[in-house]
Amino acid sequence: MYQRARLANGLRIVGEVMPNVNSVAIGLWVGAGSRDERAGWEGVSHFIEHMLFKGTTRHSAREIAEAIDAVGGQLTAFTTREYTCFYVKILDRHMALGLELLAEMFCSSLFDPVELEKEKSVVLEEIKAYEDAPDELV
Repeated sequence: MYQRARLANGLRIVGEVMPNVNSVAIGLWVGAGSRDERAGWEGVSHFIEHMLFKGTTRHSAREIAEAIDAVGGQLTAFTTREYTCFYVKILDRHMALGLELLAEMFCSSLFDPVELEKEKSVVLEEIKAYEDAPDELV
């Protein structure tokens, strides 16, 4: 059974307890995707998604990846036409770590100019790959 709550700041929280599962999945869903992008800004939602993995004010990209890997977790994201999702899957005993890193990435990412330049070509290549897929063009 799902539980829902809305905080005073408008943040919606949805949760489900599964008694026999020893892991958690925590996602931050942002209501912005490729359909929200203006002409000339195509790919910016996906670009921002990538940049959140490039380091924060407290941790480098490598430190974040190593912290999650050390406890067998997964920290990833995806962008669709309607939204962007950042999520962590981790053992329940490491939930605080997963939530802390996810929130840190979301609230304190650096957007380092050097990393910005590097990531532009990565996102452009991913866009080209989608344009080469007939099912995406439909």
